[in-house]
This record gives sequence, C-alpha cells and structure tokens, in this order.
Amino acid sequence: EIVENGEISPEDVHLPNIYVHRIIKGDNYEKRIERLRVASQPGKKSDGGSIRERIVRRAALEFEDGMYANLGIGMPNLASNYIPNNMTVHLQSENGLLGMGPFPKENEVDADLINAGKETVTVLPGGAFFGSDDSFAMIRGGHVDLTILGAMQVSKFGDLANWMIPGKLVKGMGGAMDLVGSADTRVVVTMEHTAKGKHKIMEGCSLPLTGKRCVDRIITEKCVFDVDKEKGLVLKELFGSVTVDEVREATGCTFEVASDLKAMGQIE
Repeated sequence: EIVENGEISPEDVHLPNIYVHRIIKGDNYEKRIERLRVASQPGKKSDGGSIRERIVRRAALEFEDGMYANLGIGMPNLASNYIPNNMTVHLQSENGLLGMGPFPKENEVDADLINAGKETVTVLPGGAFFGSDDSFAMIRGGHVDLTILGAMQVSKFGDLANWMIPGKLVKGMGGAMDLVGSADTRVVVTMEHTAKGKHKIMEGCSLPLTGKRCVDRIITEKCVFDVDKEKGLVLKELFGSVTVDEVREATGCTFEVASDLKAMGQIE
C-alpha cells in the first residue's frame, strides 16, 4: 500500500527516503518460504541409534542454564531439540533473532520468521529482532557463550574448515568466521568422524580455513576430543563399544588419551 506523506510515524520508518529512488507497485505479492520446517508430529521420534542422533544427544550436554548460544545449520541446530525443560538457553541467530524457539506447527508458520539457514522457526516470549549490525556486535563482542558448528575438516590444533570446497558454488561464508573469531565464545564442532572413508580430523586442513586454532571440542559418533591449542587433541570420551584403536584408525593425526577417559554421554 502506498500512503500519503506523513502517514507513517517517524519511529515506524525502517528505510529512510534518502535511499529510495523508485517505487513499483505490483498487483500481487507472495512471501515465499525457501525452507519450510515444522515441528515433528507427536509420537514421531527419530532413531535413537542413528549416527546423527548420537552426536546431537551428546552435543546437547554442552548447554548450561542461562547461556547464550548460536547453533550452526543442519546437525548443530538439532541439539536445540534436547534442551531440558528446566533449563533456559537463549538461542541467537545471526540474521537478527535472539530468543529463537522450536520449529513451528503447520498452522503457526510465518514466512518472516526464519533462522540463518532460512528455515521457518518461532520466537519465544522475551525474544527480540534486530539488524545484522547488532547481531554481529553480539558475536564479535564475545556475548555468545557457545557456538556449535558443523565442519568439513578440523586440524589437530583446532583449525576449522567449514565454509567452502574450492570449485563448488557457495552462497557465502555466513557468520562462522565471526563466531569462531571471538576469544570469549566456546566453539564445539559436531560432525561425522570420516567422510566416505576419508579423514576429517587431520594434521592440517587442506580446505580453506574458517578460523585458526579456534575449536575447543570435537564431537563425533565415535568419541569426544578436547583441543589443546599447543599440544593437540585429547581423547576424552568413547561411545559404546568403540575402541581407542578404532578411533586412531579413523583419525588422520596423533592424539593423547585422557587419564580419565570415560563413556560418551547422551542426554535423555
């Protein structure tokens, strides 16, 4: 709708006229949803024994009450499904949302409410919307306590490669470089241990880096590594019947085994 000059209150103006050179009014506009995601139906649960489920259930143990967290696209975002009911975790999305809620029910879908992966979401009471300038000020300023990201490769000393494969089309690097660049943000990587039989945890990354010595913990379907930025990887947890030798074979670099090595945790 085009209205007369002055009908829009100054405090309601989102784009000042200094930026506008032409207005085109069409007959019909549709807000298209690029990635429709809705909440799972009651009674429908994923296979608890699946690799992704195993990784996500361990990642959910990284949450602490009252923390601010940013979850990457894909597997990391699934960890939000396992935040305990008695715990408050403020989820931040770099496209300008704090207080992100679960995926909506089919009758609650709003094309304007999406996460950084363009998936439909909801917002919790007390949530807030803001521009990219404020969003990245939160991230770069170290106000985000935890970020959980996926990865294509991680090095022995915590270098991360997760934004592109040379020769393949990418839309952009997203917010990962900023997220891992803050010294005050704990960086946890969730990923499958290998890809088509090839190592993903290696002496040095062969793909373009997102950040250097930025990863604090790696969670795979086989184990949990902590990253010492000077000494390298320390094996902290093993899943089920997985052995240290099996982890060594699947890992492309050396690592230490913690004296208090324990079974890999799984949130209920």
